[in-house]
Amino acid sequence: MPNVQIDIRQQYPHVIEIGIIDAVHKALKEAFQLPETDRDVRLVVHEPHRFSVPSHLLQPELFTVICIDCFTGRSLDTKRYLYRLIVEKLNHFLIPSDHIKIILRESALENWGIRGGQAACDVDLGFQVNL
Repeated sequence: MPNVQIDIRQQYPHVIEIGIIDAVHKALKEAFQLPETDRDVRLVVHEPHRFSVPSHLLQPELFTVICIDCFTGRSLDTKRYLYRLIVEKLNHFLIPSDHIKIILRESALENWGIRGGQAACDVDLGFQVNL
């Protein structure tokens, strides 16, 4: 049940934007072993003057930030696998590896209100968090 926001500095054709969303979702689904229906991914396009980036980037317009909010519990190996998968899948869209930043923020289950206002720790999520 991760919540994902992808921030980019340029608008792509719709098919590419959908592909970027799908690529991040597929990486998350595979690494975290989530059900297909567990999908909460947003793509936000920023005007370049409103999104400053590291000055050393050769193609600053391709800088991509992915923020993932999720439940605490995944192992470091699982997180490493997720980061690697995301970068591999975004390389298909010619986004250089060093132009991708992934931020993973973890919260305890009791800090998420889901399914009609229930604490996530009180709900059968349908997947394992401790991977």
